[in-house]
Amino acid sequence: MTENIKVYGQNSSRIMDGDKVIYVDPFQVKEELHDADYVLITHDHYDHFSIEDIEKVIGYRCTLVVPERMKEKARDAEKMAMKMVTVTPGESIDLDGLKVETVPAYNILKPFHPKSAGWVGYIITANGKRVYVAGDTDATKEAKAVKCDMALVPIGGTYTMDAKKAAELINEIHPEVAIPVHYGKLVGDVKDGETFKACVDSGIQVEFKIQF
Repeated sequence: MTENIKVYGQNSSRIMDGDKVIYVDPFQVKEELHDADYVLITHDHYDHFSIEDIEKVIGYRCTLVVPERMKEKARDAEKMAMKMVTVTPGESIDLDGLKVETVPAYNILKPFHPKSAGWVGYIITANGKRVYVAGDTDATKEAKAVKCDMALVPIGGTYTMDAKKAAELINEIHPEVAIPVHYGKLVGDVKDGETFKACVDSGIQVEFKIQF
């Protein structure tokens, strides 16, 4: 079911929808791929908004999607794309046939990702499945209300949920598949993946996709 999803590091993911290629937060991409039809950015921290990595993946007719608050900061990236679309939390948009919803992404008690910043996660409809890429978030009320088939959730702690809190969120929204991200390099430990898996309900498939 997840053969169309790759995770490079942190929240950096590549999702295939038929012949369309979608990247979310490209980071630590080793190759010059230039195959992206869409690049979606969750927020402006360097490990999520990397001009160097966007340049590696961006395709000839690529649409760049960024939170509204990033509009000015993303001007250099906009020059590489065919067009740039800005979004706010809680939107549903159609990007030339690609259906995308935005979910608020923020910390509840930590200062790193305030709700007022307007950062987002994305629900992308790909191959008939709703794929939730949560971004840097805690288990917020909005995250707990997500309906999805697959969920990519941060588990590294410090700036986001830790493995146990992320598992609690997954058990509540109950996707078919959960993919832990945002751990094992800059934050968290490689072992966090196993902690997460052990805490996820048995009826939910956990897949490790991140490349260390």
